Amino acid sequence: QVQLVESGGGLVQPGGSLRLSCAASGSIVSIDTMAWYRQAPGKERELVAAITLGGSTNYVDSVKDRFAISRDNANNRMYLQTDSLKPEDTAVYYCNADILVLGSTTYLEVWGQGTLVTVSS
Repeated sequence: QVQLVESGGGLVQPGGSLRLSCAASGSIVSIDTMAWYRQAPGKERELVAAITLGGSTNYVDSVKDRFAISRDNANNRMYLQTDSLKPEDTAVYYCNADILVLGSTTYLEVWGQGTLVTVSS
């Protein structure tokens, strides 16, 4: 059994910053690509940023130059530094990862429970 737990969400004023964290735990052999998704009220879930095991990254255009994704492979953690936040960044942010579980031969896609980011004055 594996799980992802997000933290770091909250209420922030426009222009402010938050650092989101995602911690993976359980019987983990390896974690391939990790990603942050978000879902705003009334909208579909969208990919915000992703990072491969080797450190390659990609971002949705709306957050480029404002958000930075990173990971700590030794501790099975991922981060999202969010700067210059805008009201339209308000959403529940979800951690996602492809995880090889002990005893399995295929990677399992795992989701966290989400952390709410609210950008408002």
